Amino acid sequence: MRTNAELHYLDNAATTMVDPAVADAIDRTVRSCWANPSSLYEPAILAEQQLASARGKVARSLGCAAKEIYFTACGSESNNIAILGAAMARKAWGNKIVVTGFEHPSVQRPIRALKDQGFEVVEILPQADGHLDVDRLVAAVDKNTVLACCMAVNNETGALQDIKRFSDGVKARNSRTAVHVDAVQAWLRIPLNMKILSHVDTLSVSGHKVHAPKGIGALYLCENQRQHLVPPYLGGHQERGIRPGTENLPYAVGLGVAAEQGAKKIAANAKADAALNARLRAGLAELPGVTIHSPEGAVPEVLNFSTNCVNSQTFITYLSDRKIYVSGGSACDKGEPSHTLQAMGCDGAAIATALRVSFCADNDEADVDALLAGLRTGMQELQHI
Repeated sequence: MRTNAELHYLDNAATTMVDPAVADAIDRTVRSCWANPSSLYEPAILAEQQLASARGKVARSLGCAAKEIYFTACGSESNNIAILGAAMARKAWGNKIVVTGFEHPSVQRPIRALKDQGFEVVEILPQADGHLDVDRLVAAVDKNTVLACCMAVNNETGALQDIKRFSDGVKARNSRTAVHVDAVQAWLRIPLNMKILSHVDTLSVSGHKVHAPKGIGALYLCENQRQHLVPPYLGGHQERGIRPGTENLPYAVGLGVAAEQGAKKIAANAKADAALNARLRAGLAELPGVTIHSPEGAVPEVLNFSTNCVNSQTFITYLSDRKIYVSGGSACDKGEPSHTLQAMGCDGAAIATALRVSFCADNDEADVDALLAGLRTGMQELQHI
């Protein structure tokens, strides 16, 4: 998929390159399936069939029914629909929300908005190693808790959470509490089966993290919870009223292709990423003063570390000049200090010098070696500035 062999792109948690097969599917759909899926004549029926086919492919990747998948514009929109919709549907009997302290901004900010409206919010911070104490999270749920949220994979450190134990525990304490999972960094990287995760009510995914374009995502909404979610938008009947507006059919088709392809490669990609992760960890161990924040057992695609000597943005620019691309954390935070590392209790120097590397199937050992070489020379040269 890589178009430039000299380019070392290691920021796949921010976005991925669009797979050529996905781009081709989108192009064919744009050109040949232009009708509105909600219309009633023959070309529209074909469009509706294509939409249904794409919905089925996404559903199969999650082990759920097609009617439980709702297309959205992105993972952030999916999170907003799930969080605001669940809280509004339950505010008559409760006002408490329990959430981890290191969620993505698209989870944090809607919950803060609900707090401004009078909801009580309890945040459970991660431990120093990046793991979450699921028992503490579950213990915070009581009879007034309307919503509990926990991301499946942390987007900055790759920390993997026990979503089944979390969701089962929440429902055991209060069966009416809505359980939401942000799975944007987990989808097609770890197996997700909603039959096994039967107590998860809503789960969000995004296209541009899995080699589909930006501008398409999906929300899983358990069918028996459909009546317990108040859609935050008003409009037409599209997506069964959960996300009104004419569907982006070409991108939905592309998301279906990405889901179908990605589901077949989860194990192989994880094995390849693990080898690259191990190679990078070994190389970092030889660099003085570097600390690693991604815990043992994190997904292998993400490795977060600090140089403890050079500001993140300075190092990102230095590496970028050498066509090596990494980030300082979540792209959605736009250079702000990492709230995840803050929540983990990291010191100021570690937060200010943190870098995040994230792999995909396109990466190889040459990418890791180029990064290590850039880190080695950069730590020598930039400390003198």
